[in-house]
Amino acid sequence: MKKLITIFLPVFLAGSAFSQQAVLTANDYQKAESFLTPNTQKYIDNVAGKPTWISGERFWYRTLTAQGSEFILVNALKGTRLPAFNQAKLAQSLSAASGKSYTAFMLPFQSFTFSTDEKSLLISADGKPWKCDLKTYQITEDTSAKIKTDEEPKNESFSPDGKKAVLIKDYNLWIRDVTSNQLTQLTSDGIKDFGYATDNAGWRHSDKPVLLWSPDSKKIFTYQQDERKVGDMFLVTTNVGHPKLEAWKYPLPGDSVVAMLHRVIINIETPKVVRLQIPADVHRSTSGDDISRGGVLNDASWSQDGSQLVFISTSRDHKEEKVRIADAATGSVKEIFEETSPTQFESGQRGISWRFLSASNEIIWYSEKDNWGHLYLYDATSGKLKNQITKGEWLVTQLIKVDEKSRAIYFMANGKESGNPYFSHFYKIDFDGSGLTLLTPEAGFHTVSLSTSEKFFVDTYSQPDVAPVTVLRNLSGKLVAELEKTDVSRLKTIGWKAPIPFSVKAHDGKTDVYGLMYTPTKLDSTKKYPLVDYIYPGPQGGSVGSWAFSASRRDNQALAELGFVVIELEGTSNPLRSKSFHDMNYGQMAENTLPDQVSGIKQLASKYNWIDTSRVGMHGHSGGGFATACAMFTYPDFFKVGISESGNQDNRNYEDDWGERYIGLLKTDAKGVSNYETQANQVYAKNLKGKLMLAHGMMDDNVPPYNTMLVIEALEKANNDYDLIIFPNSRHGYANFGPYMMRRRWDYFVQHLLGAKPPKEYQLHSVTDPRNSVK
Repeated sequence: MKKLITIFLPVFLAGSAFSQQAVLTANDYQKAESFLTPNTQKYIDNVAGKPTWISGERFWYRTLTAQGSEFILVNALKGTRLPAFNQAKLAQSLSAASGKSYTAFMLPFQSFTFSTDEKSLLISADGKPWKCDLKTYQITEDTSAKIKTDEEPKNESFSPDGKKAVLIKDYNLWIRDVTSNQLTQLTSDGIKDFGYATDNAGWRHSDKPVLLWSPDSKKIFTYQQDERKVGDMFLVTTNVGHPKLEAWKYPLPGDSVVAMLHRVIINIETPKVVRLQIPADVHRSTSGDDISRGGVLNDASWSQDGSQLVFISTSRDHKEEKVRIADAATGSVKEIFEETSPTQFESGQRGISWRFLSASNEIIWYSEKDNWGHLYLYDATSGKLKNQITKGEWLVTQLIKVDEKSRAIYFMANGKESGNPYFSHFYKIDFDGSGLTLLTPEAGFHTVSLSTSEKFFVDTYSQPDVAPVTVLRNLSGKLVAELEKTDVSRLKTIGWKAPIPFSVKAHDGKTDVYGLMYTPTKLDSTKKYPLVDYIYPGPQGGSVGSWAFSASRRDNQALAELGFVVIELEGTSNPLRSKSFHDMNYGQMAENTLPDQVSGIKQLASKYNWIDTSRVGMHGHSGGGFATACAMFTYPDFFKVGISESGNQDNRNYEDDWGERYIGLLKTDAKGVSNYETQANQVYAKNLKGKLMLAHGMMDDNVPPYNTMLVIEALEKANNDYDLIIFPNSRHGYANFGPYMMRRRWDYFVQHLLGAKPPKEYQLHSVTDPRNSVK
């Protein structure tokens, strides 16, 4: 009889709240899995790919359709949208030439280039380069094409003219002539832990040089990084035989010595090193917790003639920014102006948004001095403010283009239009603050891509529950052509539904906060569902992240399908709002968004009677792992089940720059207790009442695993039970073990929050969109 019930109930209760059934089957997990990205993406049609601009104000892109994929050629001047080439003829010719069978809409490549005369198409398929005559569609193997190999240099920085490449060798910089491959040494005094252009302070460490080329390819701006007395971080591999020790410099909050940058300008042709005549700068950036992006040094801008360079020096606690200008010939430095903040300064939301305009000797500056992220115009000689460019209770999120001739600025901004403050629009404004013009009027989250000439832009806009539309506009905002309107009709046939946007009040009862909610596709409003709160507290990001359309956001809908309500809420202290909003929990990361999560869940439950607040769980990764453990320890009667993955559980054990930016410098009170200790999770681990699972990769070079070990030790001292998953050789994201972690996460919530038995060791399947998997 018991066996009959076990088999019968999952079928009888299909589509109802799983809280009343004893067992979930593999079929239930398979249904949930169908809502993960690999399984939903293949049902979405008319998705525009990235535009590739070519001569004559034209571009091509690849779009996915129900049949497969199509390559589209757009003429911006004429406003035409046509097939880029005859796909049927190319498929036929390529099949004959390669000996493999291809069809028109299932071609084995996702990109192509036109020959110089545009009479041929150059593609790569089946590991070979091919050339297709666009008149006859005859295909031949392209023997002149260079085949990329793994032996090609990857850790080099190429000059703007493409003729030179800089690399690190034995702690010094060398330059390689791209044509002859001849190497010339640029520096000679670099030594271990005091090398040039190194990118190895904290959680980023690579062999690629960090520098900024001058526009004329004759100079580079970089630094000699002093880490000789900086503390080390250690990780050890798990393997048969002797383990491998991985060691690198990893400064921590409160360390007396951190990485310091001795800034230099290097003349390539001489070569000659010119040291800037200032004390060494702390390894800091005005935005984010790293000083470079893709090997390009942040917070620096050359004059067009390469004679001067404007750069920013950031204080260790991110509260003071000094705008400076250096003479490239002598190394003399002049301070232009400085700005301070009582909390932390940042020069942009989605990238650094200040610019040095050498032609007019001006600086466009980004500041939140009036509580909102806005642009200001400064005189680069006197350092005096000329005027505020943008103003109002909204914020600039990204500086896209500066037209110095017409003195106009193009930028993205949030909160200017009514509705969801996280929707982003594209605007134009003049240097003097006049002529503010909305260029993308449709409601939603917009992303734009400028043409090579910067006279046109491709705009894709959407909402979390509204599929994307992609259009072409000119720089005045005039609609030139509608390119794609994403179709989710096939997706809906498998039962998919969009998340539900919502707004509730923050814990202060006044501030509006926003989120997304996911429910089972066959929700029964007469039942009660446990709630799972996915969290990423930031404060450099948030739980929702992008407010653009996405058919699958992580495994939120998949988890909901197993019988849960799932939410993600952008709480106070998350970015992209006012500075006072972002700073609401400055210095108190243990509180960051958690009171808003509790308040928001209670408000949702008061509106939807099918939410069961007696069964609330939380999970998150990295900062979300920290927040989850914190929630389980500080709200033990509210959160019953938590899964904390790779959490920075004690920020004294996480790299210096992040903690000192959002918490401040480490200080101790009269009792010897630091401001960091009062928000370290192991201190409160004794309060645990519910079920907690901890997970960490033992080779995590971002958040070292010792963070989680501290919590484990505290739990054991308190005689508290916990569950643990260790990935012996995984980094921060678990890589190939991600599906395993996801399945274990589902199992844990099903067992301990839903009160059901999961299928034993269900295997998540790795699939790809067939339109992208043709070989």
